[in-house]
Amino acid sequence: MSSKKVVTLAVLAAVCTWSTVMTVLGHGVAAAALLPSLGLLVQQIVQALTAPDGSAGPAPSTAAGEGEPRP
Repeated sequence: MSSKKVVTLAVLAAVCTWSTVMTVLGHGVAAAALLPSLGLLVQQIVQALTAPDGSAGPAPSTAAGEGEPRP
């Protein structure tokens, strides 16, 4: 397993553990408020783990007029 995947899984485990601890200690409202962020984190981790190496960056953007010859 690559080091990228190990770090990714470690971050996911830490976040899930932290959320569980908050809920057990009675901070369920705070944990519930973080659910959208946790969902985004899981989505990004799944995308990072399933993407081939080297293509995990954002898609290149093109500005208006780019690629046109200059006078």
